[in-house]
Amino acid sequence: RYPGAFCLDLWFCSPLLWKQAQSFPLFPALGEMESHMFECVNQAAVHEELEDETRRLCDIRPFLPVLKLVTRNCGRAERLLDSKIGVLIGKGLHELDAINDQEVKDFRSKMFRMSEERMQRVQMMTWMEWLQACFSPQLETSGGATITDGVAERPADLKVIIHFDQSQVRVLHPVTPYIRLCIQVKEPPHLTLVHTSTVKAMFDKEISAIGAVVSRKSSNPPLPLPPKRRVPTVSPRKLECEHDLFKIVLVSGSKVNAEETAKVQVRAGLFHGTELLCKPAVSSESSGRSDHTWKDSTLEFDIAVCDLPRMTRLCFAIYAVMDKVKKQNGKKKKKKKKKCLSWVNTMVFDYKGQLKTGDIILHCWSSFPDELEEMLNPIGTIQTNPYTENATALHIHFPEYSSHPIIFPPFDKVRQHDDLMNTETKFHIELKEIMERDPLSQLCENEKDLIWTLRYDCRENFPQSLPKLLLSVKWSKHEDMAQLQALLQIWPKLSPRDALELLDFNYPDQYVREYAVGCLSDMSDEELSQYLLQLVQVLRYEPYYDCALTHFLLQRAQGNRKIGHFLFWHLRSEIHMPAVSVQFALILEAYCRGSIPHIEVLKKQVEALSKLKSVNELIKLGTIKNARSKTKEAMLTKEAMMTCLRQSGYSETLSDLHSPLNPNILLSGIKYDDPCRYMDSKMKPLWIVYNNKLLGGDTRGIIFKNGDDLRQDMLTLQILRLMDLLWKEANLDLRIVPYGCLATGDRAGLIEVVSSADTIANIQLTSSNVAAAAAFNKDALLNWLKERNSGDALERAIEEFTLSCAGYCVATYVLGIGDRHSDNIMVRSTGQLFHIDFGHILGNFKSKFGIKRERVPFILTHDFIHVIQQGKTGYTEKFGSFRQYCEEAYLILRKNGTLFITLFALMLTAGLPELTSVKDIQYLKDSLALGKTDDEALKQFRQKFDEALRESWTTKVNWMAHNVAKDNRS
Repeated sequence: RYPGAFCLDLWFCSPLLWKQAQSFPLFPALGEMESHMFECVNQAAVHEELEDETRRLCDIRPFLPVLKLVTRNCGRAERLLDSKIGVLIGKGLHELDAINDQEVKDFRSKMFRMSEERMQRVQMMTWMEWLQACFSPQLETSGGATITDGVAERPADLKVIIHFDQSQVRVLHPVTPYIRLCIQVKEPPHLTLVHTSTVKAMFDKEISAIGAVVSRKSSNPPLPLPPKRRVPTVSPRKLECEHDLFKIVLVSGSKVNAEETAKVQVRAGLFHGTELLCKPAVSSESSGRSDHTWKDSTLEFDIAVCDLPRMTRLCFAIYAVMDKVKKQNGKKKKKKKKKCLSWVNTMVFDYKGQLKTGDIILHCWSSFPDELEEMLNPIGTIQTNPYTENATALHIHFPEYSSHPIIFPPFDKVRQHDDLMNTETKFHIELKEIMERDPLSQLCENEKDLIWTLRYDCRENFPQSLPKLLLSVKWSKHEDMAQLQALLQIWPKLSPRDALELLDFNYPDQYVREYAVGCLSDMSDEELSQYLLQLVQVLRYEPYYDCALTHFLLQRAQGNRKIGHFLFWHLRSEIHMPAVSVQFALILEAYCRGSIPHIEVLKKQVEALSKLKSVNELIKLGTIKNARSKTKEAMLTKEAMMTCLRQSGYSETLSDLHSPLNPNILLSGIKYDDPCRYMDSKMKPLWIVYNNKLLGGDTRGIIFKNGDDLRQDMLTLQILRLMDLLWKEANLDLRIVPYGCLATGDRAGLIEVVSSADTIANIQLTSSNVAAAAAFNKDALLNWLKERNSGDALERAIEEFTLSCAGYCVATYVLGIGDRHSDNIMVRSTGQLFHIDFGHILGNFKSKFGIKRERVPFILTHDFIHVIQQGKTGYTEKFGSFRQYCEEAYLILRKNGTLFITLFALMLTAGLPELTSVKDIQYLKDSLALGKTDDEALKQFRQKFDEALRESWTTKVNWMAHNVAKDNRS
């Protein structure tokens, strides 16, 4: 009844309703307006209580246009906080409340207490301590070298521009470098001077918000604790059933999707990491067509209960057995064919360390990786399929071995079995050779025995070899486990980079992972940010919610708001995935409760991204409707986009928000007079230009993508940043441009626009009237740089081009980056070359009709060499320097080959399209020539370098075809 009512705030609806209710006879019985709130049925068909009345109806998007008035059951402040957290993390807390799982309840209760304690500590901070925690400065760790002009290596002054009260003050002062990024591109650093009164006002506002929540919680009487029950801690080592073999009972399976003629069997295996502890057990064939039951259904494993490791996984595969008739020599032969139907995993010990007993129903997953060993999937999730309606249900029974619960013994009890004394052992050359192998190298049984026998030598001489020692442990023998856990107590602390490998799926032991997290505690905030993407992914490997890694990430995130920002988005972007939905929601809830002031900042970002998604969907709808007329389509959708962005409901939400790509940047508002547009590709990405509020006159461009999975791009750019860091540590700065990229949701995310840059395709096309000839104009790129730089600036630009070209040649070769056409390589006006769009990595090059379209190991065309040689034919000195940069960069990466393999291995279960198995990572081992000497590796790289030069004409042909197919001059 009200124009534009769909954009109304909820607080506007309440007085209207109350005014109309006054005419009804029972109005006085309603009581105060504040004691009621609205409820609706949301898009997930779930009743949602709308506590936060600042939300708009268009953001809530109720399933039906009906709001129901309900009475508030408890304090409004607590309900409002819960509502905000639910909206923020993308999963209502009522969904977590409804989970009937004691582990979930215990974890939430523990995190709730820790969050309260955290907020109370924040209340005790001074404003300077608060400032340090919320806005940790990024300082250069080393003093660095004196700033030079980049040409004659003359000392240069550093110009610093200080912004204060919307005015600028230029300071000219010779200092050593401390703002690395600005110095790289020879731009003056911009600093914003803020008055202490402004900071103190921000501090007081946040502390008062925390104080209000904490005081309200403390005023409520604490919930009574349940009475303590003494559960006998019985070690499996001391039972009368000590020699009993572990077994389970198969009861039935339902909704098994098998052919009528097929017979169904179940295979079960016990795993510690990827190690199979004993031979898998196989059931008899099931009876029945729809509900399958098994005769002789007890599956017995050849391992004693007392030898089960704490982190044992029980993995199931349900498969159909069919008779396949095959003709051979005129005779028909029957052959059994097995087809895996579904799989599911569960832990043998629960989160409290108690051996499971009784009946349990496991809802299986239907999709599974190819080439599973024994058809079992130990690396898969231990969460059961939440979509129970159509999932295969496997009903199993864990028998009881004792009248008392069997609890895995605590650490001090395990150590009692460590009877081995440290004995002097002669050092072996063979051991050294084994320890220096890369992580992908397999160990044979003899080598494992040697490592285990010389484990004290390993501790003394090869402490970084701990992963190989762990792979040599007989996890099916509790004596070996005890000795290993005792040895961990005296093992030297590893560097954080070496300790990352211990968080891989191959090392599930609780004490090993706690040791690894202890090593990570030495990381600086900057180093932690570098590896945060992998640390979030390995949470998938944690079988229990309450673990050392979760506590570590929460502690560091709540101590540094920038880390908290990216932890939030890495978790939030995958909340839709069933295997991690509950786990990530619990961690997000814990972070929000311990960082209450950060909620509003993040909420603003979530709402802004929701608005951009709406605009993108509007454009897609418009392009479909107007597909017949391209001119009309472009005109209508561009006009609709700008009209939508200017609406108050959109402009308010999209203004004054911290950039999800970099929370240090405050985006004040969209620059409407700048060419905000949508891009001409299938998913119609939005190109939005913002004003930077902290730096007047500065603009920031962002690309919003909806429909593309950006996680592979995000991983590739992270590795490029790491390569840049490793090169700089070795005093080699190759001017890499690892622009920002962030996945924010299901096939959605943001990409940073690099300023003053254009694609090679556009540069070539603007210099030629014929698209087919543009790719062969070797002067186009050099002329483009000359137009933007003159004198000494041109010389600096060519040096920037030379260094960056060397860096990206090596990086794209090592990472096997494909689809390198002229629209995927860009150049900045300062000379820096950089690559974009990493949809194909690890050697997955594009092909057509079975023929590889890319025949070079990396892109090194003659027009690139023309720039490097400053347009002079035969300028071998400059080209020789370029080649030297490439070789030096390659050798530096080789020294860190283990780290690269580890980082990719930690991402194996992320679901990236071109990183699904260890075979994909094998490409890195080959490109880095691991296992070879430096001389052998350098020889291999030189051959690839010469091949890139020799075959560069094929690149030009591909670029010509690309330019003709898509004449994208701009």
